Amino acid sequence: MTTVNLQNVSRWYGNVVAVNDISMSLGPGVTGLLGPNGAGKTTVLHMMAGFLAPSRGTVTIDDAPTWRHPAVYRQLGLVAEREAVHGFLTAREFILASAKMQKLPDVKAATDRALELVEMTDAADRRIETYSKGMRQRTRVAAALVHNPQVLLLDEPFNGMDPRQRMHMMKLLHDLGDRGHTILFSSHILEEVEQVSGTVQVIVAGRLAASGDYRRIRRLMTNRPHVFAVQSSDDRRLAVALIGEKSVSGVEIEATGMTIRASDYGSFTRALPRIALESGIRLRKLIPSDESLESVFSYLLEA
Repeated sequence: MTTVNLQNVSRWYGNVVAVNDISMSLGPGVTGLLGPNGAGKTTVLHMMAGFLAPSRGTVTIDDAPTWRHPAVYRQLGLVAEREAVHGFLTAREFILASAKMQKLPDVKAATDRALELVEMTDAADRRIETYSKGMRQRTRVAAALVHNPQVLLLDEPFNGMDPRQRMHMMKLLHDLGDRGHTILFSSHILEEVEQVSGTVQVIVAGRLAASGDYRRIRRLMTNRPHVFAVQSSDDRRLAVALIGEKSVSGVEIEATGMTIRASDYGSFTRALPRIALESGIRLRKLIPSDESLESVFSYLLEA
């Protein structure tokens, strides 16, 4: 039952605060670290991995500090977002080197097992420089898993993978979590977290904005106020009809179309087609105009 704990952790660089007073506890299973680019996810992962010292607070794995504690790497595996592999090596050579650094009793068997886990056995003796990005990602995951760590940290692990590779990697993470490993992976894509993890930690601007069950947090995101850009065959008549809809909190008409503010995403998207049909109006465009991750996640800070 390996646990990772962050207690009132902050990290700053000069006057720039990258992580601000974050506390979280991770146990066995798969947890998603979700947030927009630049939110502080990589900084959190690097502190967990012992690459960075917290400016304030503590980061521990089973009560042992991660900073300046090399023994922690016996039970920790990390796949960083930035690639650091030598292209002239084969995948087998790269993973074998990781096995040797861990001083495993049978490095060859451990390497073969890791290659099989990520489905890289057939390409294991090709140079890494000939691989696609997805293959390089799988090679790096294998190197992080070669010593069967209890804690696995992955920074944007699905980048560059094709759909089949993604499905296999998601299943691998699920299986490891079910076997009692503690896994944390970062992503800025909601759907990735939804498919892999039941629990989530949401970071926005260096702060922990939400934590817990993914479905509950997803509802908070979905039920926030929404803004839509709409074009129709008769914008003015549609605007008049929409004003009476309870889920609509405001309508603005411009030369390029309408901007509609909805207080309830689900009710509005169900009501709009019905109202347009009843009014004999054809909808030409419906685009959520505030769907950036920054706007979605920032709402959680206010919720």
